[in-house]
Amino acid sequence: MEGAVRRRPPEEGESYFMSMTDMMVGLLLIFIILLAYFALNLQSKTEELTGANRTRAEILNDLQQSLKDKGLQVEIDTKTGVLRLPDDVLFDKGRWELSDRGQAAISKVASAMVEVLPCYTTSNLCKEERSKHLIDAVFVEGHTDSDAMYGGMNNYGLSVRRAETTFTMLQFNQPALRGFLNKPAGQPGSAPILGLSGYGPDRPIAQGDSEAAKKRNRRIDLRFLMTTPSAGLDKDILRQER
Repeated sequence: MEGAVRRRPPEEGESYFMSMTDMMVGLLLIFIILLAYFALNLQSKTEELTGANRTRAEILNDLQQSLKDKGLQVEIDTKTGVLRLPDDVLFDKGRWELSDRGQAAISKVASAMVEVLPCYTTSNLCKEERSKHLIDAVFVEGHTDSDAMYGGMNNYGLSVRRAETTFTMLQFNQPALRGFLNKPAGQPGSAPILGLSGYGPDRPIAQGDSEAAKKRNRRIDLRFLMTTPSAGLDKDILRQER
């Protein structure tokens, strides 16, 4: 027919280019979806971590207030999760046996723990809603100054013996603490939250050789560790949390 226009079929190169463009667009969409998924997952996990930190701070503040009401002043560090008991409150210099004053102090600490901690563990003493952030462990840590010991005992041994004495007396005063578990009994990893360790002079909180610095470094720390998510989290994030 006159006037008819013959259309030229698309060239092979143009068709190939269009196919490659469609494929790249598809891959980009998949990448964006995956990126959004991992961002949301990371946000959720990070919120769990920061939520656990907030819960730990609440625990420490409640313990400090409970002990203040009982007539015992203690120091807390919500960033590191530590409740600090000065050495001179508990022990005579160079000794690991609790003094009379120390026994009274540990009795108050044990009582405060039974009041505050049940709903942050799987204890059956919890009478309210259980926290979604549970305590994984409470380490009773012994610390000393750097002065040399005599008579067959060194600072590492002294710190362990003091931690052991404190650990034992906490449970002696409040046997219910033995039932404060990090997970329900029978589940893998279920264990009592209380543990102990001794560091000797290796973790000072005050620098120098003054008597004031040595007095601060001689102490018992109760270090609270919370159960936090770990699967799929970057190690740097977990390191910052600790």
